[in-house]
Amino acid sequence: MRYVIQSAFTGAFLAPSYEDGQPEWVMLLREAVAVEDLETCAQLIEDHVDHFHRAQVVDLTELHRPVAP
Repeated sequence: MRYVIQSAFTGAFLAPSYEDGQPEWVMLLREAVAVEDLETCAQLIEDHVDHFHRAQVVDLTELHRPVAP
């Protein structure tokens, strides 16, 4: 599975950088490097996210599924 971490406060995504792998906040989903597992997501959140962001993990494989009325 592929995940991204999103700030519910700003809408930005926390992801490893393409260049050096260090976590950085980016505004566009297409710039966010996906993370392969939930353990890595949890570690990134613990190490790099302030509580006001209210981080949420988004499963990219679920984005295409329609929402039932």
